[in-house]
Formats: sequence, structure tokens, C-alpha cells
Amino acid sequence: PPPEKQRKDTWTAILMVSPAVLLLLLFVVVPFILAIYLSLNNVKLSTGRPPSWMGLEQYRRLFFDPDVSAEFFKGLINNFVFALIVVPTQTLAALGLALLLNRPLRGMAAFRTIFFMPVVFPMALVATIWQLIYSRDSLGLFNSLLGAISFGLIKPLDWLGDPNLALFSIVLMSIWQGVGFQMVILLAGLQGIPSSLYEAAALDRAGKFQKFLNVTVPGLRNTLIFVVMITTIFSLRLFDQVYILTSGGPNNSTTTIMYQAVYQAFDRDNIGRAAAITVVFMVIVVIITLIQRRVLREEREVA
Repeated sequence: PPPEKQRKDTWTAILMVSPAVLLLLLFVVVPFILAIYLSLNNVKLSTGRPPSWMGLEQYRRLFFDPDVSAEFFKGLINNFVFALIVVPTQTLAALGLALLLNRPLRGMAAFRTIFFMPVVFPMALVATIWQLIYSRDSLGLFNSLLGAISFGLIKPLDWLGDPNLALFSIVLMSIWQGVGFQMVILLAGLQGIPSSLYEAAALDRAGKFQKFLNVTVPGLRNTLIFVVMITTIFSLRLFDQVYILTSGGPNNSTTTIMYQAVYQAFDRDNIGRAAAITVVFMVIVVIITLIQRRVLREEREVA
């Protein structure tokens, strides 16, 4: 094309991407730079004093001060344990639901809506309801169900007060609440697979499992990569459930990086340490995302 046309296309492209770039700068780049600045200073909002320079002291305390690093690494471990359980379990459950609901039967739209409804509800509402379900006495739904199934042999459990059960309880609630989101994405991916591929597989006398393995899974590869990546990010930013259900307890068994950052900022008025935790967490998320992109590289169609 002539240079004038190229110049016009370039300015058109810049105009189209400028809103996205501007929002990225305002809500990601600028806050991250501000967080780095705050993490290098001692900031106390309650005293009204200007920030005092600390350098890398906040980071040193996070990694090498036993009183601070123990709590920090406990939150980091809880984040990874949560993600390692939720990401594969939620993805497989969403795939199963998508396959189940991808049928031309009556009432499927209603079932899809029902499964997606928990995603629409605010997390505060969902967590409050599950707090009642996890009630430690026999009136709690889970304890009542276990008592009925075991004919009273299993006594009521303290789901949110037992350090061995609290994180598992949050995991279970999170999977139930978020599986509908992944289900909708995978359902759209399933509907994008050409039916001619299944017809060709049927002509080759392929069974249901062979169709799933050789047609469905390759057709959903890019969708599954996206679902795994977005679920990982959602899992690592765990906060609402912990804050409402356990407040990081008992004995820091459910504390997370996000919870520690908010706790340091608002309860201890330690903005510098909260900012340092945020910066470290951001770097970890970026590294994990880049690794996932490298390992689960998308297949791109060649035009």
C-alpha cells in the first residue's frame, strides 16, 4: 500500500488502542510504581508525618526477619495450596458441566442459568451463606448432613475453627462459587467446535471417549489454556472469602498474601510493608503467568 495509506492505518490503530493503553497505565502501571515508592518508605497515615526513607528494609524484613517472614511465607504457602487444589478441580468440574449442558434438550438454558448464578452473587453474600452452612453446631447444613448419613456417628465439626479444616472449607466454597464462570467459557468453546469433525469421527467408528480425546480436547486447547490462566490469577488474589469466613485464622491457617497486605495497611497502619507485600505478590503473579504462557503455548492458526 502507498505510504499515505500506511500512515493513515497507523494513526487509526493508535487511536483504537489508546483507550486500552490509557486504562492500563492508570490502573496497573501507575499504581504499581506508587506501590514501589511506598514500599521503600515508612508510611504511617495515623501520625500525619511525611514518609521517611527506608530503602529495601521492608523487603529484608519480609524475607529474613523471623517475626515477619514466618507470617508472610505462611500466607504464600496457603495461596499456592489453594491454587493447586482449586485450579485443576474447578477446571475439570467446569469441563464436566459444560459437556453435560452442551446438549440440544429442553430446559438447558434454565440449567445453565442456575449453574452460573453463584458467579453473579456478591462474594460477601456467598461467604455469609456458607458461614451458616459451616456452622459448628448440629444446625449447620454440613454437620446435619454428615450426622444423617452416618446415623449420628460423625459428630459436628468446626469447619472454620479447626486449622486442619478451615482452608479446605474455603477451597470447597470457592470451587462452588466460581465453577459457573469457567463453565460458560468452556461451553462457548464447545459450541465453536465444528460438528463436521464429530461426524468424521463417527464415520471412522470412534467411540464417545475417542471423540472426546481426539476432537473435543484439541478443539478446546486454547480455551482450556485461557481458563487455567484466569483461574490461577483468581486463585492467587484470594481475599474476600478469607476475610469474611476466618479473618486469616485460626492460627494463620488461612492467611493469604492479599489478606496480609490489607491487614498491614488498615489494621497496623503499616503502608510501607503492605506495599512491599503487594510488589512481591505482583512479581510472583507475573512470573507464574509467563511460565504458564511458555508451557501452555497457544496454537495459532496460520492464515
